[in-house]
Amino acid sequence: MSRRFVIAYHLILTVYGSWLPNDPRGSMSRAIRNDVIGELGEIHFGRKRVQPASMAIRSFYQGAEKSLQFPLLSFAAKEFPAIAEAFAMEIAKERYTCYACAIMPDHVHVLIRKHKHSAEEMIQNLQRASHLQVREAGIRDLEHPVWGGTGWKVFFDTPDDIRRTIKYIEDNPIKLRLPVQNWSFVKEYDGWPLHPGHNPESPYARRLRS
Repeated sequence: MSRRFVIAYHLILTVYGSWLPNDPRGSMSRAIRNDVIGELGEIHFGRKRVQPASMAIRSFYQGAEKSLQFPLLSFAAKEFPAIAEAFAMEIAKERYTCYACAIMPDHVHVLIRKHKHSAEEMIQNLQRASHLQVREAGIRDLEHPVWGGTGWKVFFDTPDDIRRTIKYIEDNPIKLRLPVQNWSFVKEYDGWPLHPGHNPESPYARRLRS
């Protein structure tokens, strides 16, 4: 079997306390470091194929809120620009190419083209830049964590994957009846690496032909 040729990453950053290691939906964690939280349920690595009902998720977090060290806080829509500003600076500094971004009350979706940085490094950079920004803006105090865990990452190897996920990300705010989001750092997807004028002998094009 040929090795997968990754061309983009769908990164999901979760707000502190909004996706715990033993979340009934599954998580990217392999260990629970808080015994009290561990009593809420067993850990399941990865997103479960069969997802629990909304009532079960709400019940889990109602119990978890009493066990967390800090209050569960979500972002208000008026606070989204502070996060976007941090993302814009980090994306410009690291020269990432971002094709979609949706900032939600308890999580963020970002779609970024393949880069010398790994998906894990990108998440770390975006988390670091934004947690400093929201604290400087007074959205969180110095003690309260901003993000929870290492986030999620999905790897894409075809332009169709990217196009489909761009629509999914763009629709996220609309589903919650939030305004459509248009961030300055988001670039329109041009079909890369099969964009107009691409080299037909590029490694990716050759891989497709084979």
